[in-house]
Amino acid sequence: MRKKNKRTPGVEEAHPFSGMSRIHPNAAGVDIGAIEIVACVAGDENTQIVKAFGNYTVDLQALAQWMKGYHIKTIAMESTGVYWIPLFEELERQGFECLLISSRSLRRVAGRKSDISDAQWIQTLHTYGLLEGSFRPQGDLVALRTLLRHRSQLVEHRSPHIQHMQKALLQMNVQLSQAVTDLTGMTGQKIIRAILTGERKPQALAALREAGCKKSTEEIGKALTGTWREEHLFVLKQSVLLYDFYTEQIQACDEEIERLYGLTRPDWETGEVEPFTRRKKNSRSKNLPQHPEEIRKHLKRISGVDLSVVDGFGVSLAQTVIMEVGTDMSRFPDEKHFCSWLGLAPKHEISGGKVLKNNTLKTRNRAGQAFRMAAQSVKQAECVFGVFYRRLKARLGPSQATVATAHAIARVVYRMLKYQVEYEPLSLNEYQRQYEAQQIKYLKKRAAKFGFQLIPT
Repeated sequence: MRKKNKRTPGVEEAHPFSGMSRIHPNAAGVDIGAIEIVACVAGDENTQIVKAFGNYTVDLQALAQWMKGYHIKTIAMESTGVYWIPLFEELERQGFECLLISSRSLRRVAGRKSDISDAQWIQTLHTYGLLEGSFRPQGDLVALRTLLRHRSQLVEHRSPHIQHMQKALLQMNVQLSQAVTDLTGMTGQKIIRAILTGERKPQALAALREAGCKKSTEEIGKALTGTWREEHLFVLKQSVLLYDFYTEQIQACDEEIERLYGLTRPDWETGEVEPFTRRKKNSRSKNLPQHPEEIRKHLKRISGVDLSVVDGFGVSLAQTVIMEVGTDMSRFPDEKHFCSWLGLAPKHEISGGKVLKNNTLKTRNRAGQAFRMAAQSVKQAECVFGVFYRRLKARLGPSQATVATAHAIARVVYRMLKYQVEYEPLSLNEYQRQYEAQQIKYLKKRAAKFGFQLIPT
């Protein structure tokens, strides 16, 4: 049973925000739900006016008109699933300044929680300038970002059906995965589709191998003797059909993405793109866009620089970073703020002059994941980032070395986008010389601290 706090007679409780100035006097707060939207604006003296609206388009328009009646200029709302998107776009279209707030910024003291109290709390915090909006790229890149996210989901939905193909073949003791490296390659797909058309002879199936296949026809033929059970053939057939369906949808999505690229900033000049050289042997990803060179030209035109030539990057990661981050780096004062937003910098928790924690925060930032993937791809590369990764791995381990390498790549990308300069990698000799000079400087500083002096031999 909860006890009520007794108030001292004749003593008024202090307002929690007393002494603070109102930064946004014409501010509103909105709590968004699946069925109902609760809006709150400031009333006379220390009162708040709350009103509930539906989530139909006419209701959103009525909410905007209601806000205009109270001379609201800026509105804060919590990012609840995808329910906030229609309201956010409608309010922006009608000229309001909208702030999208993460749930971590709205932590409250323990107590009763309702949609009305949430809207009042958001409005109060926003009035006193205690909320900071989430990052969103420029409006003309949001449509491309939506399609690229949808494409990545299509690729994720297609991948389980490849595993279903392999499982059905293994249950029939058809060891195709041992005969060929990739089931979705030309040799693997020819053999699988021949099986579905009724071919059962191992040597006839092995004769479908491509010229570049490492295994011989005899070796492949040994792996293609199976039981050919009907239930497993049925599963294999449906898995292939689903794989083909998602492949067609990915191709249609690529065509729509290329069409939107042509409509995005069409008046910007297209810079020359140098021929792309493959830096990793046998790296042929089947998830790349249909026309990567055309995408490179569009990205160069939109951003002004070619991010695909950065070590560890490519066309796919370059377009992910540009669409998630945008091209306006003025939102980030320097590289440290940019890397912190990406989740590639440690979060120091200090109390009493002592560092309690300095772990990197877990985040779902897609751009941050792209930089981590770039760091993973340079682990064995003969480049500055590869040497940097291997040096840190020996001292800190692979996990921290990956984050540190991603952090270094992110700083380079930040400078490229902010100052509009192309990527000019350091040579390994120059990097080694700078590293040795840094170590000598550090050793001299340590020696001077203990009253010694370094003398070269």
